[in-house]
Amino acid sequence: MLYKVTAMSLFDLLFIFLLLVAVSTLLATLWFAACRQFSRARRSLAGVLVGTAAYMTIVIVVSLILPRRVVKLGDSQCFDDWCVSVAGFRRMPEGTRVEYTVDLQLSSRALRISQRENNVTVYLTDKNGRRYEPVADNTYVLFNVLLRPQESVTVSRSFLVPGDAAEVGAVITHEGGFPIGWFIIGYDTWFRKPPFVRLT
Repeated sequence: MLYKVTAMSLFDLLFIFLLLVAVSTLLATLWFAACRQFSRARRSLAGVLVGTAAYMTIVIVVSLILPRRVVKLGDSQCFDDWCVSVAGFRRMPEGTRVEYTVDLQLSSRALRISQRENNVTVYLTDKNGRRYEPVADNTYVLFNVLLRPQESVTVSRSFLVPGDAAEVGAVITHEGGFPIGWFIIGYDTWFRKPPFVRLT
């Protein structure tokens, strides 16, 4: 889940606060149970379950309401201090298909530490929701290349898309790893599709 952010959002802070409250309440529930105060333990556990269900309902409903974000060419999508943007693209006819070569700029906003970002993937999509994976090439620079503070590198990926595909766009997202975005309001998860960059 990539975002154009400069600091931790209000919803990130809300998630952290509620998580701490839930953990504290569960610890209290265990204490009540150990002290054989079972009625208090049940009420405490019920409160956690009801609160969690209400919060997750809000997360899911918001994902239904928020529209898909369209990112402009050159605009950064950031995850903490690691950012990526579509710097440019080229189209070349290839028989009945079109080859897209997409240049992506990876950059670090960190001031002191070197870092890398794992589980990042990019693919193309069209008006009909079809997904096009990068053409296999062992010479590709990996997305999780280590970046020094304030460093940036450009990587490229090529795609073959049918010539009749309309509204082609590039999607950059995370696939794999712990899906923390599924628990935070406003992330591109559940029913909200990840943002895309128009290439047509």
